[in-house]
Amino acid sequence: MAATPALEVLVRSGKVYRVHEYTHNPAAPYGREAAEVLGTDPDRVFKTLIVEVATRLAVAVVPVSAELDLKEMAHALGTKKVAMAEPAAAERATGYVVGGISPLGQKRRLPTVVDESAPGWPTVFVSGGQRGLELELAPEDLVELTGASLAPIARPPTRRNR
Repeated sequence: MAATPALEVLVRSGKVYRVHEYTHNPAAPYGREAAEVLGTDPDRVFKTLIVEVATRLAVAVVPVSAELDLKEMAHALGTKKVAMAEPAAAERATGYVVGGISPLGQKRRLPTVVDESAPGWPTVFVSGGQRGLELELAPEDLVELTGASLAPIARPPTRRNR
């Protein structure tokens, strides 16, 4: 198993976690693939999205079964508008590649918002910092380790994205 900055954060934290590795299929959608391979509810597997807020970036963590509600994310950050960050900007800011961006162990800590549904699960899954690597941890540990706030930032997927 490759040591990633995300995994190093968990090791140093002393928190309880589990590592799940699988062979990533490049043709598969990242988060949904993880839910299928892990045999778990896609509402319990969270994807990490990077948004642009004026001249800075922030992190949204939402279930793979949902989409990010940009209006709610802006509200959670106390601003009027956010937009999805360009993939290259997300990779530069986090140190991870798209499809493997973890909310943990990013190059610099960005403001982070986790969807309010996370605490409804005993554990949640997030990217471990590379495609095919998922970390399972308690939602309260995810919030604590990322310095996140909780907010209703997820919405059901639109018809075209189902």
